[in-house]
Amino acid sequence: MALPHAQLLDVIHIGPLGPALHDAVSTSLLKTERLQLLHLVLPARRDQPEHHVDDECTIHCLEGDVEVRMPSGSRRLGPGQLVVLPARQRHSLSARVDSAVLMTLLLQTGDAGDGGSNGGGVPPT
Repeated sequence: MALPHAQLLDVIHIGPLGPALHDAVSTSLLKTERLQLLHLVLPARRDQPEHHVDDECTIHCLEGDVEVRMPSGSRRLGPGQLVVLPARQRHSLSARVDSAVLMTLLLQTGDAGDGGSNGGGVPPT
């Protein structure tokens, strides 16, 4: 069963989890017609396969050390750093240590698109 999404105006805590990060799971925090917030937990050395989303998105490193790999090059993110990806940008994520990111999807059509066989890398909502 999926966890309920937060509602507009709800306060959502997305601070570092510290030692609890090791046992945490990825969750979809909020989804509206135009916006989706995902808290992605990335275990060390377990890559998220290459995929894309149909619209622009941000990847904001909350804790850990994450590499965003794209055909054109890579961006390494530490806590407090983010990168904005253009629409349909193929990318994969790799964590050097247990890490967490906040992914913000700006949805044009109410869905992130398929982006690949796993729904664009987006956890089930």
